[in-house]
Amino acid sequence: MAKLSNDDLLDAFKEMTLLELSEFVKQFEDTFDVTAAAPVAMAAAAGPAAAAPAEEEKDSFDVVLENAGDKKIQVIKVVREVVTGLGLKEAKELVEAAPKPILEGVKKDVADAAKEKLEAAGAKISLK
Repeated sequence: MAKLSNDDLLDAFKEMTLLELSEFVKQFEDTFDVTAAAPVAMAAAAGPAAAAPAEEEKDSFDVVLENAGDKKIQVIKVVREVVTGLGLKEAKELVEAAPKPILEGVKKDVADAAKEKLEAAGAKISLK
């Protein structure tokens, strides 16, 4: 039997459907008594030491209104601008219920932009 190169194997895999590829992986695991999920299990077993870098690379943030400050009306206007779909009443209730999350699970650039606008209006904001 001729030995296949890595490129030949990849070309063969590209022609397979996902179902066929999944069946191949199961057969491969059974034949060689290995598990494709082993590296994932080892990474999870690393424990708290591995969790610390994950926190530094956080990609979703919550924008929390800590305090509306002296210019509450300005803050309400900016809250309506930042949080789409809020009416005046909802925005007012949100500002009066501070500390309260305004945006949850947003990207860093969106969170920073919202924080900048709200702080310019006089609010005290924190990112979590």
